[in-house]
Amino acid sequence: MSAPTLETPAAAPNRTTEFALLLALATLWGGSYSFIKLGVETIPPLTLIAARTLIAGAILLAVIRWRGLRMPRDGVAWRRFLTQALLNSVVPFTLIAWAERSVDAGLASILNGTTPVFVFLISLAPMRGRRPDWRKGLGVAAGVAGISLIVGFDAFAGLGMQALPQLAIVAATVAYACAALFGRHFAGMDPLLPAAGSMLAGTALLIPAALIVDRPWTLTPSRESVLALLALSVFSTALAFAIYFRLIRTLGSVGTTAVSYLRVPIGVTIGLVFLGERLQPTAWAGLALVVLGVMAMTLPERRAPASG
Repeated sequence: MSAPTLETPAAAPNRTTEFALLLALATLWGGSYSFIKLGVETIPPLTLIAARTLIAGAILLAVIRWRGLRMPRDGVAWRRFLTQALLNSVVPFTLIAWAERSVDAGLASILNGTTPVFVFLISLAPMRGRRPDWRKGLGVAAGVAGISLIVGFDAFAGLGMQALPQLAIVAATVAYACAALFGRHFAGMDPLLPAAGSMLAGTALLIPAALIVDRPWTLTPSRESVLALLALSVFSTALAFAIYFRLIRTLGSVGTTAVSYLRVPIGVTIGLVFLGERLQPTAWAGLALVVLGVMAMTLPERRAPASG
């Protein structure tokens, strides 16, 4: 859905434009949880996600050809597309779709809103001898506390029927964090190319699995599920990923994952208004902590004072 704390975007972006795109991306991805919730009511998760990536990839490929661009043909680029597909679509899309068969869309968006926390934690691995500033440390603590309140402490004890799907969403969030870091490899490309390449690579993996597991020709999806699939594919995938890869190039990994704390309240609101969902008081407290945490995570780093 690199060492980013040190990352400098390739070009100085127009902040007003990029923030508008960030808000648009948050809205597109915030709505995806409700589309998925409606889709999996009558379409199995694997088939839903396979169709999502197929439709989105076909749309992006058509736009690429209309613009006169060409997809890369070298093996290195396609291996990177495949890696990006695994991290940014195949694994997280499938986990979230499976989890939303029993988890509310609003709760899914909250759990998935912790991406910047994991981006920061993963980015620490290559930074030997460097300590994060205390504000980011507090952000990590707030994010972890928020996850604990949202999932519920029974999840960590292995109790409760919802523990496994909720933790599956957290695992999807970790995959998204890795994808945001890996996305730097496409900095020199037009954003449409990695968006289409990753969708097509994901489709190549998901279609055979869906055919074997779900036998989609035997399904009778409802009209609502089909419309949700189309909206999910066109708006929350094709359009959203074109914006996403542009923002990776202009704002960098951490700046782009700031979309997480914008999409959380959007996703929750959509789930509450259109799906009639309700959240427990502890989930609201967890939401507040997660938002505070990811905001702290995306604050500019303080520079160490020059010595001598």
